Amino acid sequence: MLAASLAVPLLGTIMLLDSLIDPQPVSFKECPLLLGVLQPNTELRQAERLFENQLIGPESIANIGDMMFTGTADGRVLKSENGEIETDHREVDWGQACAKPEMMSLLGLFEVNPWKCQVKLLLSSDTLIDGRKMSFVNDLTITQDGRKIYFMDSSSKWQRRDDLLLVIEGMDDGHLLEYDTGTKEVKMTMARITRFYGSGLMKKGADLFVENLPGFPDDIWPISSRGHWVSMAVIRSSPGFSMLDFLFKRPYIKRMIFKLFSQEMVMKFVARYSLVLKLSDSGAFWRRLHSPGGQVATYISEVHEHDAHLYVGSFRAPFLCILKLQSA
Repeated sequence: MLAASLAVPLLGTIMLLDSLIDPQPVSFKECPLLLGVLQPNTELRQAERLFENQLIGPESIANIGDMMFTGTADGRVLKSENGEIETDHREVDWGQACAKPEMMSLLGLFEVNPWKCQVKLLLSSDTLIDGRKMSFVNDLTITQDGRKIYFMDSSSKWQRRDDLLLVIEGMDDGHLLEYDTGTKEVKMTMARITRFYGSGLMKKGADLFVENLPGFPDDIWPISSRGHWVSMAVIRSSPGFSMLDFLFKRPYIKRMIFKLFSQEMVMKFVARYSLVLKLSDSGAFWRRLHSPGGQVATYISEVHEHDAHLYVGSFRAPFLCILKLQSA
């Protein structure tokens, strides 16, 4: 009786609490079985960690000759050469427009000259695009002639530090934008994009490239020869119980969870199991690299192929990983 008398007012108090998110129900197709070409392996345990505890959340990896550059979760652009990485915060002069480098994703689209250590603001987040400001400027790609930049504004509500809330909420308020470096004009090319594309990937506008993936895709990058690498920070277990599939159908449970727990607390219960897939140009599965338990690579959100190696980035890990492709 005492327990019941305490539980009722406690439940009432919880119901009155505000939730950080306002989730919508999202249903996926039945998760594909991890069999055949998707069969689990431990290939990514052969990877080597680089620069451990010298950076945090390395993503957007690029190579220029023998130099490698990466953006990090705290807003820095770091250069690696001859196995060493420059980690001095003063490396880039962020200027008055960006007093704190970790604010870059909030302030807009920037051009960074790593040789002159200069930053140029191309497009301010205060610019209204179809009546809305940018809040979470994400990854980008540049056309071969360098004229146009295509980039994501992942949310009109959440910012970079709220990545988990953005994914869990499941809202379709992401946008694909086009910036013309010649005219300095920006326009929206695709609206109402869900962060995880229904656990699939889009191609050329509204065409579905591949659907019902065994995980939640973050980045996709073309391979110089042919095909694409796709990184998935979290998988959908099958056979087995997929917690994320279960939760996405039940917004009331997600709402309750974020009434009681912070992002950091919830992340402790997210399984450290990432997956990297190599897809053909038609979206067929070619190759899989599993990271069960995150023993070496964890929270994988980007992969970049260069010189017969695969560089594995993460939105969260304090290191970068490298894998010799011929050994996988």
